[in-house]
Amino acid sequence: MFPEERFRRWLRRFLGRPSAVAAADSAENDEAVARVRRQYLESEQRFRALLESLPKVAVQGYDRDRRVIYWNEASTRLYGYTSEEAQGGLLEDLIIPDFMREGVVQAHRAWIHEGIEIPPEELELKHKSGELVPVFSHHVMLKEHTDDPLMFCVDVDLSDQKQAHRDLEFATRYDRLTQLPNRHTFETDLEHVLDGMRRRGVGLALIYLDIDYFVEINDALGYEQGDQLLVELSRRLRKELRSTDLLSRVSSDEFVLAFPGLHREEDVLQIVNKIHGLFKRPFGLDGHERRVSASIGVCLFPDNGGSARELIRNADVAKNRAKLEGRGSIRFFHQQLHDELVREHRLAENLERALNAQELTLHYQPQVSAISGRIENLEALLRWELPGGIAVPPHEFIRVAERSGLIHRLGDWVIEEACRQRAQWRAAGVPLERIDINVSGRQLSRPDMFERLRQCLARHGLGPREIGIELTENVLIEADERILKGLWELYHLGFRISIDDFGTGYSSLSYLKRFPVTALKIDRTFVRDAPGEPKDRAIMEAAVFIGHRLGLEVVAEGVEDERQLELIREMKCDLVQGFYFYRPMPAAMTERVLLGLVSAPNGLRG
Repeated sequence: MFPEERFRRWLRRFLGRPSAVAAADSAENDEAVARVRRQYLESEQRFRALLESLPKVAVQGYDRDRRVIYWNEASTRLYGYTSEEAQGGLLEDLIIPDFMREGVVQAHRAWIHEGIEIPPEELELKHKSGELVPVFSHHVMLKEHTDDPLMFCVDVDLSDQKQAHRDLEFATRYDRLTQLPNRHTFETDLEHVLDGMRRRGVGLALIYLDIDYFVEINDALGYEQGDQLLVELSRRLRKELRSTDLLSRVSSDEFVLAFPGLHREEDVLQIVNKIHGLFKRPFGLDGHERRVSASIGVCLFPDNGGSARELIRNADVAKNRAKLEGRGSIRFFHQQLHDELVREHRLAENLERALNAQELTLHYQPQVSAISGRIENLEALLRWELPGGIAVPPHEFIRVAERSGLIHRLGDWVIEEACRQRAQWRAAGVPLERIDINVSGRQLSRPDMFERLRQCLARHGLGPREIGIELTENVLIEADERILKGLWELYHLGFRISIDDFGTGYSSLSYLKRFPVTALKIDRTFVRDAPGEPKDRAIMEAAVFIGHRLGLEVVAEGVEDERQLELIREMKCDLVQGFYFYRPMPAAMTERVLLGLVSAPNGLRG
């Protein structure tokens, strides 16, 4: 324990006067001395118990020569030395790193001899293993004005806080799943790389990669398998990188890569093909080998942008265009892509305004009997005319509507307007069987699409045979079970369902028995070339034959001259639609035609 002299000094302070000590030394005061000694020992024990009760507060005591006189259990846990190992050891030998050694010795001497206190601070001290330990260290000097000063160090372990800080730093800069830099870090690193490229006059290639239909992989196999795919792809991409290249996961299924020094077309194509080739080898998912593809956009520095953000954006634009071309496509950025994007954005804004201002109209093109020329049905075709009489081609604004999400509002408007017009004509006694409307795949993806259609018919008092729908082959092939179920429900109610542009999509005849189809519309490209092209004629004949054997109505689109009409009659097509009979017409003109106020076939060919 403490030496006797130290006890006497403590006793003197406790009693407060020298005479009390002398009295305590006399035999008659032995009882008082024993009582004070007990109090002293109890006080010391309480002090030691307090120090030992602080599991993460390491306390060490050092004499004037910096040798250990006290070492609590927390110090053992923090620095690795037991109390027995540390006792008598020098501070600088035990826990002070070599680079701090001289500074610590000088600071201790300055406190003892000059009264300059050592300020509390965060330090990294040395563990017995040699590893550095982060601590917050506070120093207390006892009896500093005596010949036997004692320095106590109170060290708080900061390992958890430092780890939390490192975790936070990692989370803000890196992707947790793949351990790759995130978008912000990639953009910052790329900007530094571009500074070097500018100084050296060297180019750079940026590749933006998007896994095709990744959402379907997650939905079908689960997020765990999707994560496994991302990790494996990250590993493959890393293997293709040089030390100077950059790689980032910028979103759930998108990666960006930068290749400094690549600018020659042949070099860029070589690396693009190498990245694209990583997807030729299947991925092991859910215990099976699965083939995955990716759409890739490429842009070049300095040709396609001068900053990191601009390059990433332009590569993203190229990638989005690649996605539109189908799985596994590659597109290089050029200014025309950006110009198209800006134009489409403005077109989408104008289209939304047009919807609000009711600037859209429906035109109607008759489908007539190939034999009699009598009008059987109408196809509703959407038209948009800008102020000043400028018409926007339907293929342009419908594509923009699908990409911008406006297709649902547009589709609702078409259904509502077609039903309203059909009900009006029926009330006026206008002779007409049915109006067909075109429905896109994006419209069918909305869960309540079929119910909204039925509600609209009910609202206008129409029956299922008065409004039909037209779908493309691709829409049918990509339809899921929910869509298939909805189509069969419409079919059983009596709706007419046509396949539009037949022969231009997947052209797999197996879907004809799977889907509730009532009519085939042979695409105009076959009709146009059939009179002089034997292959087109053969395809048409086969389509008509198959359609009739399956009990389907066959409609020929795009009939524009007498030769085409004769061929269609020879093939026994049921209905004809095209400029040879009628162009698409506004509702008022269509009504006059239906009522016989305009002369028969060919009357509106001009």
